[in-house]
Amino acid sequence: MRKRILLLAASAAIVSPVLASAQGGRYLNPSDVAEAQREHAALVQELGGAETGARAAYVESVGRRVASQTGVVNPGQAFRFTTVNSAVENAFAVPGGYIYVTRQLLGLLDDESQLAFALGHEAAHVAADHSRARQAYAQRNSVLGVLGQVLGAVLGNGGFGGMVSQSAQQAAAMRTLSFSRDQEYQADTLALRYLIGSGYDPAGGPGILAALTRATALQGQVQGRSSRQTPEWASTHPLSTNRMQRAMAEAQASGRLGSGVRNRDGYLAQIDGIYVDDDPEQGVIEGPTFTHPDLRIQFTVPQGYLMQNGTYAVTVSGSAGRAQFSGGRYTGSLEDYTMRVYQQLTRGQMNINVPPPQRVTINGMPAAITATRVNTRSGGLDVSVVAYQWDAQRVYHFVMLTRAGYGVGPFTSMVNSVRRITPAEASAIRPRVIDVVTVARGDTIQSLANRMAYRDFRLERFLSLNGLQPTSALAPGQKVKLVVYGSRRG
Repeated sequence: MRKRILLLAASAAIVSPVLASAQGGRYLNPSDVAEAQREHAALVQELGGAETGARAAYVESVGRRVASQTGVVNPGQAFRFTTVNSAVENAFAVPGGYIYVTRQLLGLLDDESQLAFALGHEAAHVAADHSRARQAYAQRNSVLGVLGQVLGAVLGNGGFGGMVSQSAQQAAAMRTLSFSRDQEYQADTLALRYLIGSGYDPAGGPGILAALTRATALQGQVQGRSSRQTPEWASTHPLSTNRMQRAMAEAQASGRLGSGVRNRDGYLAQIDGIYVDDDPEQGVIEGPTFTHPDLRIQFTVPQGYLMQNGTYAVTVSGSAGRAQFSGGRYTGSLEDYTMRVYQQLTRGQMNINVPPPQRVTINGMPAAITATRVNTRSGGLDVSVVAYQWDAQRVYHFVMLTRAGYGVGPFTSMVNSVRRITPAEASAIRPRVIDVVTVARGDTIQSLANRMAYRDFRLERFLSLNGLQPTSALAPGQKVKLVVYGSRRG
């Protein structure tokens, strides 16, 4: 799941007043709590599922320790902390006190005080009632969101395999919400206060923000983006460098910087072996190629296009258009399938003229392709669908959105690249995991970086992951993180 870094974005779908108690504490609004409970299962499913076991229990214990400083009545019951199987570096909260942190973010962090800051930041959004200012939500970074805006609707409950349910889409949209810069700054300030109150070193705040700054810069480098280019999240978030500098100044002003719990060794022991990047059970992205070893599917996007891997679909974006790959169980004809995709996109609320699909064969598979024109205020758009008859009971498809007159053109190579992989190819796909290693005599930054499980930017990835410089000195006995190939879950 390669998705953009959200820099600890908090989300809210509804207004969430925090009710004061007679004793001066604050209760969460019961309707918000009920809403969070109802949406929790769909949200967790859309994010790839919840982690269980010792690591999840550890994260929850850190969260409860920090939440005890929020002033919310009975914080042990009011807040719920969930670790989710997502490759997005993110933590977020919903108004009912449910806080989520992704495994990808855990792999980025370096000690327990940084985790405490991440969880405290999200708890602060809930405790400070920031959701009141964010009553409306919008879908972003998904072709579904683009189509929803263009066609005036989003995908509904289709009842046929693989299509995203409305509740799951709402859950996906929720996590892209963001608060204002002032609210993010306030949440940082409160999180530092929570850290100090619960005995942590306030260095965890600037530490995690520095890690996110490095990760964002690395992501831009890997994607060929200028280091001076403003990332998309900057429109709604303070730049991470500014937040880091501000957090460091506040930590220094507290007089507690350098004191308190950091627990680096304990934290590294908890994340040793954790998945990073894509989970093979959801498919993996290697450069321009997406491969799902269990479904035995592979396709390659055009040069310069980026992919985002989700639980239900893979989204492709580039200069000439956007696309999404999904599908699943279906036993009707390809022609019926493509028409149902269009119906799903418009929820039957728009009468658009869709030409009969053209039958073709792609890499030995029966396929059907069609496109239609949609007129919008900003001009015409072509909405194309290509459906593949994978077997008697499964159909997969691309939905593509391009400028009028372009049709499938920009995605022709991608459409023609869909193929079945061999069992040997499928078995060769392994997850990447964090490997905490102890520096031995003779180890260098370059020799350790050469062990990183990537084809490119090995040195840059190693330095970013560990907060090191090319000239940093390594000492025998020092612990560092590597990303290596591991084994799939049994």
